[in-house]
Amino acid sequence: MKCLLIASESAEVLFHWTDPEFQQNIQEQYGASQEEGQGLPAFEDSISTQFAPIIISCSTMVDRLGDSYTSFTTENNHIYVLHQFDECLYIAVNGDGEEGEDDLRRKIYVMKKMIEVMFGMVTLSSNLMRRELRPQDTEQRARLWTHLQGLLETYSQLRENDQSFLVEAVERLIHPTLCEQCIEFLERRIVQQLNSSVERAGEEVLHSFILVHTKLLAFYSSRNASTLSTSDLLALIIMAQNMYPSNTDLDDPGPEDIESTSGSGPESFYTPEPSPTDSTNSDKPARGSTPVFEFVDPDIQMAEDSLQTLEVPPPDPSTPRRVFLEVSLKEGLYPMMPHSMYCLPLWPGITLVLLTKSPTSAVAMSVYKFLEAFAKLEKRLSEGHEGSAATRGQPTIFDIRSKLDKFIKALGPSEIQSAQLQHVWTEFKNRAFARGGPGFTKELIPWCKNMKTQLCGIYRQCFLIEPGPSDVPRRLSPSLQERAQTMVQEKLMDWKDFLLVKSKRNITMVSYLEDFPGLIHFICVDRSTGQMIAPSLNVTERSTSELGKGPVAQFIKSKVWSLVSTTRRYLQKGYSTVTLRDGDFYFCYFLWFENDTVSNKQVGYLRPVIVPSKAGKSDIDVYLINKGYKLEAGEIPPLPDDSAPIGMLAWDYYRKLLRYYSKHHQGEVVKCYELLTVHLGVIPSEIILQHCRQLASKLWEPSRNPLL
Repeated sequence: MKCLLIASESAEVLFHWTDPEFQQNIQEQYGASQEEGQGLPAFEDSISTQFAPIIISCSTMVDRLGDSYTSFTTENNHIYVLHQFDECLYIAVNGDGEEGEDDLRRKIYVMKKMIEVMFGMVTLSSNLMRRELRPQDTEQRARLWTHLQGLLETYSQLRENDQSFLVEAVERLIHPTLCEQCIEFLERRIVQQLNSSVERAGEEVLHSFILVHTKLLAFYSSRNASTLSTSDLLALIIMAQNMYPSNTDLDDPGPEDIESTSGSGPESFYTPEPSPTDSTNSDKPARGSTPVFEFVDPDIQMAEDSLQTLEVPPPDPSTPRRVFLEVSLKEGLYPMMPHSMYCLPLWPGITLVLLTKSPTSAVAMSVYKFLEAFAKLEKRLSEGHEGSAATRGQPTIFDIRSKLDKFIKALGPSEIQSAQLQHVWTEFKNRAFARGGPGFTKELIPWCKNMKTQLCGIYRQCFLIEPGPSDVPRRLSPSLQERAQTMVQEKLMDWKDFLLVKSKRNITMVSYLEDFPGLIHFICVDRSTGQMIAPSLNVTERSTSELGKGPVAQFIKSKVWSLVSTTRRYLQKGYSTVTLRDGDFYFCYFLWFENDTVSNKQVGYLRPVIVPSKAGKSDIDVYLINKGYKLEAGEIPPLPDDSAPIGMLAWDYYRKLLRYYSKHHQGEVVKCYELLTVHLGVIPSEIILQHCRQLASKLWEPSRNPLL
């Protein structure tokens, strides 16, 4: 039984998702309370009634105590996790024992991340955010909630089955030659041609990448584009998978396919079949067609719309989705900048994604600067700073005063939102800058809030409101999209079957067993780039791998998932090394930092912890992987129990960790890595440690396809 709810302080439901068991329980509970002759209440009313006492209790504690509970467990072992974001309360529930507090907290933060990607800076205004999440129009609300429910379902499936979403890092297909060719193709044939076409309607392609299921085949960014953050890229992969879900269990390869893709030795080759000469090949989908997938596992099916009012039609590939992503420029970091996402299906499981920048993106940058200035002023006023002390720091109200005047003038008086902004800004200036006004005192706090609301309204008007029928659509023309889709299909026609197999057998343990006997599995992550490398885990009944078939592989998989959860708990407490004996297995986890000097790599660990086995004290002492000499480092700052979950999707913990660590190493480019290993327990501890040292070095050798 699972549920996720977003509610306002007045207990109004802004969004909900429930699994069938939770929904049935609610309907039975409130259906039985109805008087004879009355129909069942609407599910939305029932779930609102169910959670109203919790929401009101939480709001009351915040008002009277300035604090509230973050989680509790009921007598029937249902776990509730709560988190307040401004005026929106997120509640996640689990009643089947499959998720703990950490899992529910992570789900809450991921949901918040997806909402930010969808709505951008409108999320900074509670009033506007409530209106966006709960539109007055019932059909519009059904479409929105169904889409959000689908994103949550997709994320849950990926985190349960995909290692890259388990550790929240991007996995690339390991085939350097093909990857290099595709990157060059994206640059010269796709991005350059699209950006030079008159049919692009002012849009500029900044990023383009090819996904094979959830793995990255090739990624190219134009020269004037900002780096796409790992958090945003993972969110975009979730959206792409939600639009065109793929079932990796279909066409599961046999042992001969494993050998052809494992890269286990120099004899492993793949020779693609020649392209058919018939240009009307039936494998090429028609423009606008939606790939058909035959789901075998009913759990993979998307949750039905709980409102039961509307079936959402399949997405039109030619219609882009507005997404709001982080942009890093020389002037600074700008979160939630508007982009258009074109998700073009090539074949089932293979997708081309284009990210474009609209001509009006400069408006969003200006709005963010203004919002930042008012937020800083509001914070300083709330802290008791008044007068000149309130305007210290960058940016200040004095810095943006003339710019905001010009910005409002450029918007023009015709729009209602512009007139409202002009009115509030005039009142603010009269109070803050006029000689007879109160000046910079606490009386300005409500006006700071009002200014932020009006600025978010301008942002919403420019980037979220659908254009009218008379407006010229600002997007790549359908013919231009079709041209890009066709070119990539022709490029990959000979490789598509190989890529689908390769995505399931990207790396296998076959190529590592000779050098590391007793090693069962490993995951290595470059947290500086947000990319990971790990052998494939195939757990279906039909697939056979080095881990065995079906239940054996599933058992190993559950151990790996459990290890990741355990190491995160210790990392949260400030430890960076964990060794753990669990029955027949021995687990190791290391987090370390290196500088960027190739000739003299320096590796160091922070606080280590040894987790004793059930039989007694562990036989492994503190261990440091050392390829050079240890970097002097302080301790990792521990995090509170209710902090944002460690990862890169919902909150980039590792970016903050790198900044904290780099303070002690000025002038050096510091990188962060993680290594998790699973060994058979009969392997001597000194051999396990030797394996970890050698594996950490070997994975970044040029011949071993380093993380690109």
